[in-house]
Amino acid sequence: MSRIANRRSFFKSTALSGVGVWVAARSFADSPVSANEEIQFACIGVGGKGRSDSADAGKHGRVVAICDIDERNMEKAAGRFKEAKRFFDFRDMYQQMGDRIDAVTVSTPDHIHTVAAVMGMKMGKHCFTQKPLTHSIFEARTMARVAREMEVATQMGNQGTASSNLRRTAAQIKAGALGTCSEIHCWTNRPVWPQGVERPVETPAVPAHVHWEGFIGPAPLRPYHPAYHPFSWRGWWDFGTGALGDMACHTLNLAFMALDLRDPVSVEATTPGHNNETFPGRSVIKYRFPERNGRPPLTLTWYDGGERPSAELMEGISEISSSGLLVVGEKGKMYSPSDYGSESVWMPEGKIDLPNVEIRESPGHFTEWVHAIRGGDPAVSNFADYSGPLTETVLLGNLAVWSGKKVEWDAKNMKARGAAGLESIVRREYRQDYREGFTL
Repeated sequence: MSRIANRRSFFKSTALSGVGVWVAARSFADSPVSANEEIQFACIGVGGKGRSDSADAGKHGRVVAICDIDERNMEKAAGRFKEAKRFFDFRDMYQQMGDRIDAVTVSTPDHIHTVAAVMGMKMGKHCFTQKPLTHSIFEARTMARVAREMEVATQMGNQGTASSNLRRTAAQIKAGALGTCSEIHCWTNRPVWPQGVERPVETPAVPAHVHWEGFIGPAPLRPYHPAYHPFSWRGWWDFGTGALGDMACHTLNLAFMALDLRDPVSVEATTPGHNNETFPGRSVIKYRFPERNGRPPLTLTWYDGGERPSAELMEGISEISSSGLLVVGEKGKMYSPSDYGSESVWMPEGKIDLPNVEIRESPGHFTEWVHAIRGGDPAVSNFADYSGPLTETVLLGNLAVWSGKKVEWDAKNMKARGAAGLESIVRREYRQDYREGFTL
C-alpha cells in the first residue's frame, strides 16, 4: 500500500509542480544524446514484439530497465539484460528511474500505448511505440501533440517505412507514375485470433506469473481469462483495435506515404455485426478522402476476415497474396503483394513510365530513431508528422465498424456525425487509477 501511495503522490506532485517539472523536461529533450554517449533504454513490454524491440534497444545502447506484467516474459528478458532493473508497473519504473532513462520502447497491448508513452515523453524521454500507435483517435492526436511540444525523438514500429522499395514506389506514385489515382484497395489475412465471440463467463484464478491489474491498465476492470492474455487481446474492443488496427499501419503505409491519406471525410463498414465485446469476424470498410494539396478526391477500401477485392479489380494478377495493396490510377495499377511494401508490381507490365526519384535511404528502422535521438533528422515514422496522422486515419474505420452506419468525420474538431454513441470510441475514458496526476 505504501508503494502505491508513494507512486500516486509522485504523479500528483509532478502535475502540481507545473513549470519546474516541464521546464526541466524540455531542457533534457533539447539536449540530444551525443555520438559518444551510451543511450540508456527502458523497455515496457518485453514479450512478443517487445522481445525484438528490446533486442534492438540492446544493440543500440544499454537497457537499464525492463517492465512487463508477465513474470515469464520478464525472466526471459532478464536473462538477456542482466543489469536491467525489473518492474511490473511502468509508473513505478518512471518514478524510480526517471533520471537514468534516455529513451523508452513501448511494446504492449494497444490500450497501454498512450499512457506509457505520454508519461515518458512528458519527462523528456524519447519514445518508440509499436503499431498501431494508439487505441483511439484522440490518443493519436495527443501523442503527436506531446511529441511536438516536448521535442523528443519518436517513432512507431511500422518497420516497412524504412524499406527503400516502399519509399521509392511512394515517390513514383506521388510524381505521377499512375496519373490521377482514384481508388486504393488494401486487404489482410487477419484476424488470426478469435473475433465475433462472447465474453467468457468463467473466472479462473489469475496465474501466479501474471500481474492482472497491470494488464487491465486504464481499461475497465474485468476478471482474468486466458482469452485475453497473452495473445488474443487484439480482438477485444477494450484492449485491441482489431484486424484493421493491427495491420493497416503496415499494409496501407505505402499508399499513405504516396497519396497523403489524411483526414477522410466519411467512412462506412459492412460487417456481420458485433456484440460490443469483440470486433466482428470480417469487415469491408470504405473511406472517402477529399482533395488535398492538389491530389484529387479518392476512395480507400479495406478488407479483412477473408474478404478481398473483386476479381475484376485484380485482373492481371495470377496469384493474389493473402495480404496486399492495390493503387488504381488513370495510367494503370500498382500492386504490392505484402504487408511491408518491399515489392511493387506495375500494371500493365512494361507500360508504366516510372519517373526517376530521389529518396532518403534508411540505415534501418530502429537505427533511424536512434540517429534522431543523437540529433539527426527525425525518423520518417515520427509521431508528430507521420505515424500520428496515419493512426488517426486507420482507426477512423473502427467508428463505422462500431456503429454499423456511415460516419461523417470532422477531422479538425474530431467530431463524428451520422451515428450516436461514438464519443467513447473517439476518446476512451481511463480508469481512475490512471487519471491521477496524468492528463492528455
